[in-house]
Amino acid sequence: MAAAPALKHWRTTLERVEKFVSPVYFTDCNLRGRLFGASCPVAALSSFLTPDRLPYQEAVQRDFRPAQVGCSFGPTWWTCWFRVELTIPEAWVGQEVHLCWESDGEGLVWRDGEPVQGLTKEGEKTSYVLTDRLGERDPRSLTLYVEVACSGLLGAGKGSIIAAPDPEKMFQLSRAELAVFHRDVHMLLVDLELLLGIAKGLGKDNQRSFQALYTANQMVNVCDPAQPETFPVAQALASRFFGQRGGESQHTIHATGHCHIDTAWLWPFKETMRKCARSWVTALQLMERNPEFIFACSQAQQLEWVKSRYPGLHSRLQEFACRGQFVPVGGTWVEMDGNLPSGEAMVRQFLQGQNFFLQEFGKMCSEFWLPDTFGYSAQLPQIMHGCGIRRFLTQKLSWNLVNSFPHHTFFWEGLDGSRVLVHFPPGDSYVMQGSVEEVLKTVANNRDKGRANHSAFLFGFGDGGGGPTQTMLDRLKRLSNTDGLPRVQLSSPRQLFSALESDSGQLCTWVGELFLELHNGTYTTHAQIKKGNRECERILHDVELLSSLALARSAQFLYPAAQLQHLWRLLLLNQFHDVVTGSCIQMVAEEAMCHYEDIRCHGNTLLSAAAAALCAGEPGPEGLLIVNTLPWKRTEVMALPKPGGAHSLALVTVPSMGYAPVPPPTSLQPLLPQQPVFVVQETDGSVTLDNGIIRVKLDPTGRLTSLVLVASGREAIAEGAVGNQFVLFDDVPLYWDAWDVMDYHLETRKPVLGQAGTLAVGTEGGLRGSAWFLLQISPNSRLSQEVVLDVGCPYVRFHTEVHWHEAHKFLKVEFPARVRSSQATYEIQFGHLQRPTHYNTSWDWARFEVWAHRWMDLSEHGFGLALLNNCKYGASVRGSILSLSLLRAPKAPDFTADMGRHEFTYALMPHKGSFQDAGVIQAAYSLNFPLLALPAPSPAPATSWSAFSLSSPAVVLETVKQAESSPQRRSLVLRLYEAHGSHVDCWLHLSLPVQEAILCDLLERPDPAGHLPLRDSRLKLTFSPFQVLSLLLVLQPPPH
Repeated sequence: MAAAPALKHWRTTLERVEKFVSPVYFTDCNLRGRLFGASCPVAALSSFLTPDRLPYQEAVQRDFRPAQVGCSFGPTWWTCWFRVELTIPEAWVGQEVHLCWESDGEGLVWRDGEPVQGLTKEGEKTSYVLTDRLGERDPRSLTLYVEVACSGLLGAGKGSIIAAPDPEKMFQLSRAELAVFHRDVHMLLVDLELLLGIAKGLGKDNQRSFQALYTANQMVNVCDPAQPETFPVAQALASRFFGQRGGESQHTIHATGHCHIDTAWLWPFKETMRKCARSWVTALQLMERNPEFIFACSQAQQLEWVKSRYPGLHSRLQEFACRGQFVPVGGTWVEMDGNLPSGEAMVRQFLQGQNFFLQEFGKMCSEFWLPDTFGYSAQLPQIMHGCGIRRFLTQKLSWNLVNSFPHHTFFWEGLDGSRVLVHFPPGDSYVMQGSVEEVLKTVANNRDKGRANHSAFLFGFGDGGGGPTQTMLDRLKRLSNTDGLPRVQLSSPRQLFSALESDSGQLCTWVGELFLELHNGTYTTHAQIKKGNRECERILHDVELLSSLALARSAQFLYPAAQLQHLWRLLLLNQFHDVVTGSCIQMVAEEAMCHYEDIRCHGNTLLSAAAAALCAGEPGPEGLLIVNTLPWKRTEVMALPKPGGAHSLALVTVPSMGYAPVPPPTSLQPLLPQQPVFVVQETDGSVTLDNGIIRVKLDPTGRLTSLVLVASGREAIAEGAVGNQFVLFDDVPLYWDAWDVMDYHLETRKPVLGQAGTLAVGTEGGLRGSAWFLLQISPNSRLSQEVVLDVGCPYVRFHTEVHWHEAHKFLKVEFPARVRSSQATYEIQFGHLQRPTHYNTSWDWARFEVWAHRWMDLSEHGFGLALLNNCKYGASVRGSILSLSLLRAPKAPDFTADMGRHEFTYALMPHKGSFQDAGVIQAAYSLNFPLLALPAPSPAPATSWSAFSLSSPAVVLETVKQAESSPQRRSLVLRLYEAHGSHVDCWLHLSLPVQEAILCDLLERPDPAGHLPLRDSRLKLTFSPFQVLSLLLVLQPPPH
């Protein structure tokens, strides 16, 4: 007779079910304890240790020594290879057999010479399926290899994950055996855990919650773990519950497999290569077992690594891409930082990435994918548009410290008005595990209820790789359509965005940057990496321009396309969001610096080769070629090399994007109409520098007491204040050391006071005047600075050298301006934007530390003050004080970050009128792109020459390069943008033999309606504010 129904107490019933599935309690008699049946040790185990990451073919030739469970291996970053010899017992025929393997570190199983599965305790992958069902004729003996990296999913931090790696850490093998796996027990465990999740998640006020709990309780009643014949009855109870369907209006969750792998972070680049193999081969195995499973994968660089190191795996990825299960996303070379890379570098991320995806997988990506970057530039929508992308997925703004972002699905309008559809997974994560709690959070958290009824759900271990598991998939499949929960479908990003687009009429629009209210320290941390980034962006710009000019003018010159692609890819790799930001371990920072050195070294060689080709066949004296790589004429003071290693100053004029011969010696140069620089030191030790445009007064310690625009007599420094004031702050964030600078650091401001009498005159005037001083920042750190004013120059430069040895300090330099404005302007990629100078709202206050590229400006009507720099990114303007962030001193994850010697330059430019009309944008470019004095092996040209010039100062010709897919290799691509924020018509003057001009997109695909008429070597171009235009110029064949 059936037992009479009993009253059930919520807590005891819930805990009864929890204990029935617990891996800790009552495993001698509960269901979890029956997951594995019979087991036996491996037949033989041997190993060897190596500090190198060896290829498989080499590793298996090594001398393996006997090993055993419990053995230790290491230290950090080494590799232990195990040879595992197996003999499966005859009695296990008809059963599912697993190799159970538990060790510290990250493992990869190799079978028959190919990688087959990753093994990590942290990633819940501790068994490898040898066979789903052991057949009568299946071999009973086999040999596997397990390659174990001596580091965890998230590196090897000592004490906390973001601490520096522990170099002495040892690792242990704790389990290696064969076991029978009970798949029916596994499925029951999944069902019971889901029922528990529904009961807890829906709560005591919900009818469905009690149905879930009572179903689970009844399953425990009927299921005897020792009697498998009772399992189908329990399974039927679960199926009846999960088979009850939801309504038509249910929210739909699009579950996509995902495995975010940081290209380098708490581990080096070379370890990422193996993380990709471990994670993706595991995902492939899941695709084979689950044909409906779809896995999204970003970052072309990682796929390129796998192609070169694991060609068999790459071929299988291509095969599953054809099936639609392996889906490349993102379109970029790496998941780059969204703030610091230049506009051109961002374009190249897509150019390199999209071309790679097209070449290897037959199509380009339709979604931009950047889940973990520390903010998103207002020019990204336009760049996406130009690269064939209208959809964007991220979630990082869920990390905002102050304000909750108001949307999860919305249109994002960029600086130029371009719009893209954006989706943030409402679960605020890209590492979901398929739990009911996460599914319910996705629905409850959605800030666009009533506007969007579809959400992304990215599941799989991530950051350090790992990816999805079979258990996650089993959970999500079981929840496909169950009353009380949203509908869950295994889906692709394309399906998600198509569903969102089909019902987008009610979506809101966000205009401007997506600013992350956290991680503001990444604009400054690891100053040498920031400097390397800016310098190498310049070098590649210059090499491409000169190589393009040489290509157009010389039939013999070969454009160095392959070398440039290699150097660009190194730079793009370093723009990964944990490298250029400085939030990586010391080992990664050192590798990044080596990449920059490679770019500098090879870039300079390529510059010399292009200059030599430009000079070929021109009459004139041997010596130097003065090159201007910017699109406007420049007259500047240059230090020209003399025999014996000395330098002499000369005033040179070089036309736009062209060259000029070396001018005659200074004594023969007429200085007029420009006034020479006067330098005067007063008896009190103060110094005045005056070039007739600006007059600079420094107090005896090197601080700026006055900066006057001579023509109007207008003072730029606030009354009673001093500029060039170095200030030191305590810089102790809440947790993320290299990442965060907190608002409260502003409460610890300490001006660094200099010693009177340290200011001395350097260069005494004429073409250049300067003064220099020393400043003791602290007992451990010191600074020296030369303040330089050149003839005809509208800004004063501050060449700075710092020896920095601090802990948790932040160094800035401040300039209080005699300017009042509620908005300051900051340069970003291909343009600029305004941010408030006040803290009216929480959105204003959260931007206490912001990022900028080469300049920022504070202007009122008729006058302003611009602060330029050659390698800094952190900045702020509060009230009337312009502040440039110089150096930080975080101690995790790199204890040595920023320690040592630094050199950088910033400049101050007072101006009348708007910063646009005053030429601030051009001045900042000139500071960052110095004139080049290149050796000319053959006679240097005797006359000046200009390749390109523009009729409007509002337009910048940013890039000149060879087209990627030029069949005869005789086409150039020009990239221009409108920099003032205006509608403008502009004539582009060409001195090159151009046959045809066509507008193209950022991927260099011609616009069918984009043919431009060439009139008298001129092209007319029309721009809207901040618009980026690309031109394809087909060159005439060279004369034979």
